[in-house]
Amino acid sequence: MKPLKIAIAGVGKIVYDQHLPAIRGNQDFELVATASRNHTVDGVPAFKGIQEMLSSQRDIDAVSLCMPPQYRYEAARLAIRAGKSVFLEKPPGATLSEIESLKKLAAEYAVTLFASWHSRHAPAVQVVKSHLNEHPPRRVKVIWREDVRHWHPDQEWIWQPGGLGVFDPGINALSIVTEILPEEIFLRTAALEFPSNRQAPIGAQLSFTDATGTDVHADFDWRQTGEQTWDILIDTDSTHLHLKKGGHELWIDAVRRDLPLEGEYPSLYRHFADLIRGRSSDVDVAPLRHVADAFMLGQHVVTDPFI
Repeated sequence: MKPLKIAIAGVGKIVYDQHLPAIRGNQDFELVATASRNHTVDGVPAFKGIQEMLSSQRDIDAVSLCMPPQYRYEAARLAIRAGKSVFLEKPPGATLSEIESLKKLAAEYAVTLFASWHSRHAPAVQVVKSHLNEHPPRRVKVIWREDVRHWHPDQEWIWQPGGLGVFDPGINALSIVTEILPEEIFLRTAALEFPSNRQAPIGAQLSFTDATGTDVHADFDWRQTGEQTWDILIDTDSTHLHLKKGGHELWIDAVRRDLPLEGEYPSLYRHFADLIRGRSSDVDVAPLRHVADAFMLGQHVVTDPFI
């Protein structure tokens, strides 16, 4: 079977670190073009904008959109209207309405739209999901703390409206939680810390529950220094689970479990290829919906300026 010709729009750190190795390691794809204002990929035709790329290389089958979410809607719309399947890096857009519009457009043009949540493809996630289907959770505690200066040095877009602030990493945790829990959760209370000189939060405390009364609490912070923390702790009536390192380690009752070896982005691209071959889409917005609820329901707390 001939490989699918794929292009990348928005070349930056995540592309070099994750997308390129995953695409090059997948025989279902051939990288044929990039569109980016500032960066290129050696040996691959480069364009300054997505419209120029789509007009110049009409044989492209799919496009991965890796620019900040505030700019993704128009790029996705151009690609879909050109008949290309679209991979949306997380979060899939700046608003829920944008994504709903893209879903309808993708259906109209009969192309695949994939809202990718890379943390759902961490090796522990499906193992835990199966466990919780047999052992319902009672309490869930999420601790997701990073150093923003390390992961997003000098990136102003993350502090602007639509950039999500601490929810840029926090949404990864929410993507795992919404995948593994057997019941849908909903937000009860939230407190969001906004630096006095920024328009997006640097910290958040969220409390959720579900129809069965499960207690779910999330602690997100972007001021962590030293070792980073990406943990989810779950108590059932009979077991205690600890997902560490964003779902790359799993301990059940203090015993470390063996996990599959496939990485997150290779798994994402395998799934994307399957969706394209099967002429279907995967556009789950539950993680982003919870972020929107936090902005709607949450108490805004002004904290120290962030420089």
